[in-house]
Amino acid sequence: MIPASPPTPFSPAQLRECVQELLSAESLPAIVQAGHPVLRQEAVPFDGQISPGELEQLITLMRRVMHEAPGVGLAAPQLGIPLQLAVLEDRFDVDPEAAAVRHRTPLDFLAIINPRYSPVGGETAAFFEGCLSLRGLQAVVVRHERVLLQYQTPDGMGAEREFEGWQARIVQHETDHLHGVLYVDLAELRSLSGNAEYAANWAEPGIGKARAALGFLP
Repeated sequence: MIPASPPTPFSPAQLRECVQELLSAESLPAIVQAGHPVLRQEAVPFDGQISPGELEQLITLMRRVMHEAPGVGLAAPQLGIPLQLAVLEDRFDVDPEAAAVRHRTPLDFLAIINPRYSPVGGETAAFFEGCLSLRGLQAVVVRHERVLLQYQTPDGMGAEREFEGWQARIVQHETDHLHGVLYVDLAELRSLSGNAEYAANWAEPGIGKARAALGFLP
């Protein structure tokens, strides 16, 4: 794991004030972009810093921002909140061939608190991915094909669930955010592409064409 900076020195009162400011805004908040220190710090575990009602409102807000973006996941640090909370959902219509190659199946909405993942088996998969905090770019990341996620639900219950394929990729990407890790830290940098170049040249189910032309993962 890439080392993150120490947890943000937010007191519980400061964190709650930050959340309340977001919740009281009249418009949706902007997604924090790479270069902001909150994306490079270890987010603090949730242990009741905000009330159950505020937590529910924050989760609802994060889901709205994720849908508006649009994306398949959003972590609290991406809204400037250094809290170990993320939302996931993948209901996009995807080309059947691409879905089959990427093992991409619909993921119903899920809010995860204080998550940790571990690989299940040794299989990995390499595909292009992007991030709402690094707009305009995509790169290939090798990730575990299957992971076991341990987390808390919004009602405070401990949970454990196994994910595979694209769902496992989403889980890893969003959980990494909570530990100061961006996908570019793990990416094959020779694959790094602007969205226009990706769309023009590499938008295929797999990465074979890009791999040969750009010279990564020999």
